[in-house]
Amino acid sequence: MAREGMKHRDGAQRPEMSGYSVYEEENDRLTENLRQKANALKSLSIDIGTEVKYHNKMLTDMDSDFDSTGGFLGATMGRLKVLSRGSQAKLLFYMFLFSLFVFFVIYWFIKLR
Repeated sequence: MAREGMKHRDGAQRPEMSGYSVYEEENDRLTENLRQKANALKSLSIDIGTEVKYHNKMLTDMDSDFDSTGGFLGATMGRLKVLSRGSQAKLLFYMFLFSLFVFFVIYWFIKLR
C-alpha cells in the first residue's frame, strides 16, 4: 500500500515507492556509475599501452644508435692503434700541423672582428 506524504532522503515530500522499485533505481544508478568507471579505466589502460609501445620503440632506436656508435668508436680506436704503431716523428709532425692549422683559424677569426 502506497502512503502519500512520506519524507524522502533529501527532505522533499514524495510518495513512497515500493521497496522493489527503490532498490531497482539505486541498482541502475550504481550500475551506470560502475560502467562509467570501467570505461574510464579502459581508456586509461589503452593510453598506457600506447605510451608503452612508444617508449619501447624509442628504446629500440636508442639501442641501435648505441650499437652503431660503439662500432664507430671501435673503428676509430683501431685506426688510432694503427697510427700509434707508426713512427713517432710522423705522429709529432701531424700533431704540429694540426696545431698550426688551429692557431691560424683562431687568428683569422680574431682578425676579422
